[in-house]
Amino acid sequence: HVMGNEHEFARALAIAESAARADYLVTFGVPPTRAETGYGYLRCGDAVEENVYRMSAFVEKPDIETAKQYVDEGTWYWNSGMFLFRAKQYLTEVEQHEPDIATRCREAHQEAERDGDFVRLGKSGFEQCKADSIDCAVMEKTEKAVVVSLDAVWSDVGSWQALWEIGQKDDDGNVTRGDVMTLQTRNTYIHSERALVSAVGVEDLVIVNSPDTLLVTRRDKAQDVQKIVANLKAAGRTEYQQHRKVYRPWGSYDSVDAGEGFQVKRITVYPSARLSLQSHQHRAEHWIVVRGSALVTRGQDTFLLDENESTYISPGTRHRLENPGT
Repeated sequence: HVMGNEHEFARALAIAESAARADYLVTFGVPPTRAETGYGYLRCGDAVEENVYRMSAFVEKPDIETAKQYVDEGTWYWNSGMFLFRAKQYLTEVEQHEPDIATRCREAHQEAERDGDFVRLGKSGFEQCKADSIDCAVMEKTEKAVVVSLDAVWSDVGSWQALWEIGQKDDDGNVTRGDVMTLQTRNTYIHSERALVSAVGVEDLVIVNSPDTLLVTRRDKAQDVQKIVANLKAAGRTEYQQHRKVYRPWGSYDSVDAGEGFQVKRITVYPSARLSLQSHQHRAEHWIVVRGSALVTRGQDTFLLDENESTYISPGTRHRLENPGT
């Protein structure tokens, strides 16, 4: 989230803290400056204390005509998606309104395992837990939901359009990140994480070039990206939930290439970190150190590999990779 007025944010937090200590569940409502279909809307009811109002209605991302009506009425706020409440009170509300979610969360917590600095929740309980937002699961149902106004020139940076709005623009209104060249291009957001992106004679677009996908859309249609995600899921594509680069407590791995019978990964291990001791029955591995040094466990042997040195891990051999640096 971006706050254009930190003093207003601090003022709203102080008001919200008082309400939260009285066991209210506080959400921050932003006075709308335009009809925006990318945000949910909140409606304020009666005051429960000074500058704190009951939430009387919640609407998730209305169409443009309804959004214009809300702005004209003057009693609606953008839903900032930020909340303040006591943990105990929130858990009580979840137990009351979504007992199955509470049960599954409890199971996932009981099955949790510590992995370095991470706590990994139990997979079974987590997968069985219904996917729902705080708004729908609790805030729409509880009698404790209240709204505090946040007039702080706010953005949740929740869309590509929002990134263009807050980004540093060139003389043609373009926001660019990465290896990008433009010609006769206006009011466009371009983000490249890999190859050079060249844009010629276009305007009002979003172009995002990531290691595994390419997105091109009009800025005013950027919110519809979620529909593409739904289509990817329906088509059985893995891109909707898996990234090429995956982060772990010990570092990260990047799936550079894959084909029949092989896969190439670039593995980065943090200093003094190591992977778990493991073995694979149906695949061999070839490790090559391209930078730094690696402490390798292979079977009963432990040895050091420096840059441009390699080793072979045969199927069934227990192995581990460690960065001995500090």
